[in-house]
Amino acid sequence: MKAGIDFGGHTLTAASVLTGAGELPVVCRLVERRTPDGRRVADVITTMADMTLELASDCHIDGVGVAVPGMLDSNRRYSPRMANFPEEWDNLDIPGALCRELASRRLDIPVKIENDANCYALGEGAAGEAVGLEDYVVFTMGTGIGCGIITGGRLLTGAHGMAAEGGHIVVDGGAPCGCGGIGHAETLAATDGTVKRARAEGLSGEFREIWAMRGDPAADRVLEATIDGMARTVATICHLFDPEAIIIGGGMSRAEGIREAIMEASKPYLARPYRSVLDIRVSKLGSDAALYGAASI
Repeated sequence: MKAGIDFGGHTLTAASVLTGAGELPVVCRLVERRTPDGRRVADVITTMADMTLELASDCHIDGVGVAVPGMLDSNRRYSPRMANFPEEWDNLDIPGALCRELASRRLDIPVKIENDANCYALGEGAAGEAVGLEDYVVFTMGTGIGCGIITGGRLLTGAHGMAAEGGHIVVDGGAPCGCGGIGHAETLAATDGTVKRARAEGLSGEFREIWAMRGDPAADRVLEATIDGMARTVATICHLFDPEAIIIGGGMSRAEGIREAIMEASKPYLARPYRSVLDIRVSKLGSDAALYGAASI
Protein backbone atom coordinates (compact mmCIF):
# COMPACT_ATOMS: atom_id res chain seq x y z
CA MET A 1 0.00 0.00 0.00
CA LYS A 2 1.34 3.41 -1.00
CA ALA A 3 0.45 6.83 0.35
CA GLY A 4 -0.13 9.63 -2.14
CA ILE A 5 -0.06 13.27 -1.01
CA ASP A 6 -1.32 16.19 -3.10
CA PHE A 7 0.53 19.27 -1.86
CA GLY A 8 -1.68 22.27 -2.61
CA GLY A 9 -1.35 25.89 -1.66
CA HIS A 10 -4.63 25.79 0.26
CA THR A 11 -5.18 22.10 0.98
CA LEU A 12 -3.08 19.02 1.70
CA THR A 13 -4.79 15.77 0.71
CA ALA A 14 -3.42 12.29 1.36
CA ALA A 15 -4.71 8.84 0.50
CA SER A 16 -3.70 5.22 0.94
CA VAL A 17 -3.82 3.67 -2.52
CA LEU A 18 -3.97 -0.03 -3.26
CA THR A 19 -2.47 -1.11 -6.57
CA GLY A 20 -2.31 -4.54 -8.15
CA ALA A 21 -0.93 -5.96 -11.37
CA GLY A 22 -3.41 -5.45 -14.17
CA GLU A 23 -5.96 -3.81 -11.88
CA LEU A 24 -7.09 -0.21 -11.48
CA PRO A 25 -5.80 1.42 -8.28
CA VAL A 26 -8.25 1.98 -5.43
CA VAL A 27 -8.22 4.77 -2.85
CA CYS A 28 -8.72 3.06 0.50
CA ARG A 29 -8.70 6.02 2.86
CA LEU A 30 -8.59 9.79 2.36
CA VAL A 31 -7.48 12.47 4.82
CA GLU A 32 -7.40 16.21 4.28
CA ARG A 33 -5.85 19.15 6.08
CA ARG A 34 -5.70 22.86 5.44
CA THR A 35 -2.23 23.88 4.27
CA PRO A 36 -0.67 25.67 7.28
CA ASP A 37 -0.83 29.46 7.19
CA GLY A 38 2.39 30.90 5.83
CA ARG A 39 3.18 27.61 4.06
CA ARG A 40 6.42 27.32 6.03
CA VAL A 41 8.55 24.23 5.48
CA ALA A 42 8.51 22.94 9.06
CA ASP A 43 4.73 23.29 9.40
CA VAL A 44 3.95 21.65 6.05
CA ILE A 45 6.39 18.76 6.54
CA THR A 46 4.97 18.13 10.01
CA THR A 47 1.42 18.08 8.65
CA MET A 48 2.39 15.68 5.83
CA ALA A 49 3.96 13.37 8.40
CA ASP A 50 0.85 13.55 10.61
CA MET A 51 -1.34 12.58 7.65
CA THR A 52 0.93 9.71 6.63
CA LEU A 53 0.91 8.32 10.16
CA GLU A 54 -2.88 8.56 10.26
CA LEU A 55 -3.06 6.49 7.09
CA ALA A 56 -0.50 4.03 8.47
CA SER A 57 -2.63 3.49 11.57
CA ASP A 58 -5.13 1.60 9.40
CA CYS A 59 -2.86 -0.28 7.00
CA HIS A 60 0.75 -1.01 6.12
CA ILE A 61 2.24 1.94 4.19
CA ASP A 62 5.54 1.08 2.50
CA GLY A 63 6.18 4.32 0.60
CA VAL A 64 5.01 7.88 0.05
CA GLY A 65 4.69 9.88 -3.16
CA VAL A 66 4.14 13.64 -3.04
CA ALA A 67 2.68 15.75 -5.85
CA VAL A 68 4.60 19.04 -5.63
CA PRO A 69 3.36 22.35 -7.14
CA GLY A 70 6.57 23.41 -8.83
CA MET A 71 9.21 22.65 -11.44
CA LEU A 72 11.56 19.88 -10.25
CA ASP A 73 15.19 18.99 -10.79
CA SER A 74 16.05 15.99 -12.95
CA ASN A 75 16.69 13.77 -9.90
CA ARG A 76 13.34 14.63 -8.33
CA ARG A 77 14.77 15.92 -5.05
CA TYR A 78 13.91 19.62 -5.04
CA SER A 79 12.13 22.48 -6.78
CA PRO A 80 14.34 25.35 -7.97
CA ARG A 81 11.35 27.65 -7.55
CA MET A 82 7.90 27.09 -6.10
CA ALA A 83 5.78 30.09 -7.08
CA ASN A 84 3.48 31.33 -4.30
CA PHE A 85 5.54 29.59 -1.58
CA PRO A 86 8.23 31.02 0.73
CA GLU A 87 11.75 31.01 -0.70
CA GLU A 88 12.86 28.50 1.96
CA TRP A 89 11.23 25.84 -0.25
CA ASP A 90 13.57 26.65 -3.14
CA ASN A 91 16.19 23.89 -3.58
CA LEU A 92 14.99 22.11 -0.43
CA ASP A 93 15.47 18.32 -0.36
CA ILE A 94 11.76 17.62 0.07
CA PRO A 95 11.93 13.79 0.17
CA GLY A 96 14.79 13.99 2.68
CA ALA A 97 12.91 16.41 4.93
CA LEU A 98 9.79 14.24 5.03
CA CYS A 99 11.82 11.03 5.44
CA ARG A 100 13.61 12.48 8.47
CA GLU A 101 10.34 13.61 10.04
CA LEU A 102 8.75 10.20 9.52
CA ALA A 103 11.83 8.39 10.81
CA SER A 104 11.75 10.52 13.97
CA ARG A 105 8.33 8.99 14.55
CA ARG A 106 9.51 5.44 13.83
CA LEU A 107 8.15 5.18 10.33
CA ASP A 108 11.16 4.50 8.11
CA ILE A 109 9.84 4.45 4.52
CA PRO A 110 10.99 5.95 1.20
CA VAL A 111 9.58 9.23 -0.10
CA LYS A 112 9.46 10.33 -3.73
CA ILE A 113 8.23 13.54 -5.35
CA GLU A 114 6.90 14.53 -8.75
CA ASN A 115 5.40 17.66 -10.26
CA ASP A 116 1.70 17.84 -9.41
CA ALA A 117 0.47 18.11 -13.00
CA ASN A 118 2.68 15.14 -13.93
CA CYS A 119 1.07 13.20 -11.10
CA TYR A 120 -2.33 14.22 -12.45
CA ALA A 121 -1.33 12.83 -15.85
CA LEU A 122 -0.10 9.57 -14.33
CA GLY A 123 -3.34 9.26 -12.37
CA GLU A 124 -5.48 9.78 -15.46
CA GLY A 125 -3.53 7.00 -17.17
CA ALA A 126 -3.94 4.69 -14.19
CA ALA A 127 -7.65 5.11 -13.51
CA GLY A 128 -9.13 7.99 -15.49
CA GLU A 129 -9.86 9.26 -18.98
CA ALA A 130 -6.47 8.16 -20.32
CA VAL A 131 -6.66 4.47 -19.41
CA GLY A 132 -5.29 2.56 -22.42
CA LEU A 133 -3.72 5.63 -24.06
CA GLU A 134 -0.01 5.92 -24.84
CA ASP A 135 0.17 9.56 -25.96
CA TYR A 136 -1.86 12.18 -24.11
CA VAL A 137 -1.63 15.56 -22.44
CA VAL A 138 -3.27 16.74 -19.22
CA PHE A 139 -3.90 20.39 -18.38
CA THR A 140 -4.90 21.38 -14.85
CA MET A 141 -6.77 24.67 -15.10
CA GLY A 142 -7.01 26.65 -11.91
CA THR A 143 -4.96 29.39 -10.23
CA GLY A 144 -2.30 28.56 -12.82
CA ILE A 145 -2.17 26.06 -15.66
CA GLY A 146 -0.32 22.84 -14.98
CA CYS A 147 0.60 20.38 -17.71
CA GLY A 148 1.67 16.75 -17.82
CA ILE A 149 2.65 14.92 -21.01
CA ILE A 150 2.77 11.17 -21.59
CA THR A 151 4.44 10.20 -24.85
CA GLY A 152 5.02 6.62 -25.92
CA GLY A 153 3.64 5.53 -22.55
CA ARG A 154 6.31 7.44 -20.63
CA LEU A 155 6.18 10.64 -18.61
CA LEU A 156 8.04 13.45 -20.35
CA THR A 157 10.47 15.12 -17.93
CA GLY A 158 13.19 16.59 -20.17
CA ALA A 159 16.94 17.05 -19.82
CA HIS A 160 16.68 19.22 -16.70
CA GLY A 161 13.49 17.75 -15.25
CA MET A 162 11.37 20.73 -16.25
CA ALA A 163 9.60 19.56 -19.43
CA ALA A 164 5.87 19.82 -20.13
CA GLU A 165 5.31 23.28 -18.65
CA GLY A 166 2.43 23.94 -21.03
CA GLY A 167 1.12 26.74 -18.85
CA HIS A 168 4.26 28.71 -19.72
CA ILE A 169 3.85 28.57 -23.48
CA VAL A 170 4.09 32.14 -24.77
CA VAL A 171 0.71 33.11 -26.17
CA ASP A 172 0.24 36.87 -26.03
CA GLY A 173 1.47 40.23 -24.81
CA GLY A 174 3.90 41.10 -22.08
CA ALA A 175 1.99 40.42 -18.87
CA PRO A 176 4.41 39.17 -16.19
CA CYS A 177 4.05 35.56 -15.04
CA GLY A 178 4.77 34.35 -11.52
CA CYS A 179 7.59 32.21 -12.93
CA GLY A 180 9.54 35.31 -13.97
CA GLY A 181 8.71 35.18 -17.70
CA ILE A 182 6.21 37.26 -19.66
CA GLY A 183 3.21 36.56 -21.89
CA HIS A 184 2.63 33.01 -20.70
CA ALA A 185 -0.60 31.05 -21.12
CA GLU A 186 -1.46 31.02 -17.45
CA THR A 187 -1.26 34.82 -17.23
CA LEU A 188 -4.11 34.93 -19.74
CA ALA A 189 -6.09 31.71 -19.38
CA ALA A 190 -5.96 30.75 -15.68
CA THR A 191 -8.38 31.94 -13.00
CA ASP A 192 -6.12 34.63 -11.53
CA GLY A 193 -5.63 36.36 -14.89
CA THR A 194 -9.30 36.00 -15.77
CA VAL A 195 -10.49 37.46 -12.48
CA LYS A 196 -7.97 40.31 -12.72
CA ARG A 197 -9.30 41.30 -16.16
CA ALA A 198 -12.86 40.99 -14.87
CA ARG A 199 -12.12 43.44 -12.07
CA ALA A 200 -10.80 45.89 -14.64
CA GLU A 201 -14.13 45.55 -16.45
CA GLY A 202 -16.04 46.30 -13.24
CA LEU A 203 -17.13 42.68 -12.70
CA SER A 204 -16.97 40.86 -9.38
CA GLY A 205 -16.95 37.22 -8.38
CA GLU A 206 -14.78 34.18 -8.96
CA PHE A 207 -14.26 32.42 -12.29
CA ARG A 208 -17.44 30.35 -12.26
CA GLU A 209 -19.54 33.40 -11.49
CA ILE A 210 -17.93 35.28 -14.37
CA TRP A 211 -18.43 32.25 -16.64
CA ALA A 212 -22.11 32.22 -15.70
CA MET A 213 -22.36 35.84 -16.96
CA ARG A 214 -21.72 34.86 -20.59
CA GLY A 215 -23.81 37.09 -22.82
CA ASP A 216 -22.87 40.20 -20.89
CA PRO A 217 -20.52 42.23 -23.17
CA ALA A 218 -17.95 42.86 -20.44
CA ALA A 219 -17.91 39.22 -19.34
CA ASP A 220 -17.63 38.07 -22.95
CA ARG A 221 -14.56 40.25 -23.49
CA VAL A 222 -12.90 38.76 -20.43
CA LEU A 223 -13.78 35.16 -21.26
CA GLU A 224 -12.88 35.45 -24.92
CA ALA A 225 -9.30 36.22 -23.90
CA THR A 226 -9.30 33.30 -21.47
CA ILE A 227 -10.53 30.80 -24.03
CA ASP A 228 -8.27 32.21 -26.73
CA GLY A 229 -5.21 31.80 -24.50
CA MET A 230 -6.13 28.20 -23.79
CA ALA A 231 -6.90 27.52 -27.47
CA ARG A 232 -3.46 28.77 -28.55
CA THR A 233 -1.90 26.55 -25.90
CA VAL A 234 -3.85 23.49 -27.03
CA ALA A 235 -2.97 24.09 -30.67
CA THR A 236 0.73 24.43 -29.88
CA ILE A 237 0.72 21.22 -27.84
CA CYS A 238 -1.11 19.35 -30.63
CA HIS A 239 1.41 20.48 -33.23
CA LEU A 240 4.32 19.43 -31.02
CA PHE A 241 3.08 16.10 -29.64
CA ASP A 242 0.10 14.92 -31.73
CA PRO A 243 -1.66 13.43 -28.67
CA GLU A 244 -4.47 10.89 -28.76
CA ALA A 245 -6.37 13.08 -26.31
CA ILE A 246 -6.06 16.21 -24.23
CA ILE A 247 -7.62 15.95 -20.78
CA ILE A 248 -8.55 19.05 -18.81
CA GLY A 249 -8.91 19.05 -15.06
CA GLY A 250 -8.91 21.53 -12.22
CA GLY A 251 -11.66 23.88 -11.07
CA MET A 252 -12.08 25.68 -14.40
CA SER A 253 -12.70 22.41 -16.24
CA ARG A 254 -16.00 21.99 -14.36
CA ALA A 255 -17.52 25.10 -15.95
CA GLU A 256 -20.37 23.97 -18.18
CA GLY A 257 -19.46 24.22 -21.87
CA ILE A 258 -15.81 25.13 -21.40
CA ARG A 259 -14.57 21.98 -23.14
CA GLU A 260 -16.64 22.77 -26.20
CA ALA A 261 -15.55 26.42 -26.15
CA ILE A 262 -11.86 25.45 -26.10
CA MET A 263 -12.42 22.88 -28.85
CA GLU A 264 -13.99 25.40 -31.22
CA ALA A 265 -11.52 28.16 -30.42
CA SER A 266 -8.56 25.82 -30.99
CA LYS A 267 -9.48 24.73 -34.52
CA PRO A 268 -8.57 27.94 -36.39
CA TYR A 269 -5.08 27.76 -34.88
CA LEU A 270 -4.61 24.12 -35.90
CA ALA A 271 -3.18 22.93 -39.19
CA ARG A 272 -6.04 21.21 -41.03
CA PRO A 273 -4.90 17.59 -40.50
CA TYR A 274 -5.06 18.07 -36.73
CA ARG A 275 -8.60 19.42 -36.61
CA SER A 276 -10.40 16.14 -37.26
CA VAL A 277 -8.41 14.27 -34.60
CA LEU A 278 -8.65 16.85 -31.81
CA ASP A 279 -10.07 15.08 -28.77
CA ILE A 280 -10.52 17.11 -25.58
CA ARG A 281 -11.94 15.34 -22.53
CA VAL A 282 -12.85 16.47 -19.02
CA SER A 283 -11.30 14.54 -16.14
CA LYS A 284 -13.73 12.45 -14.12
CA LEU A 285 -11.23 11.75 -11.35
CA GLY A 286 -10.84 15.41 -10.44
CA SER A 287 -8.31 16.03 -7.67
CA ASP A 288 -8.07 12.28 -6.99
CA ALA A 289 -6.00 11.96 -10.17
CA ALA A 290 -2.99 13.57 -8.49
CA LEU A 291 -3.31 11.16 -5.55
CA TYR A 292 -3.33 8.11 -7.83
CA GLY A 293 -0.35 9.51 -9.69
CA ALA A 294 1.61 10.41 -6.55
CA ALA A 295 1.12 6.91 -5.13
CA SER A 296 2.40 5.41 -8.39
CA ILE A 297 5.79 7.16 -8.54
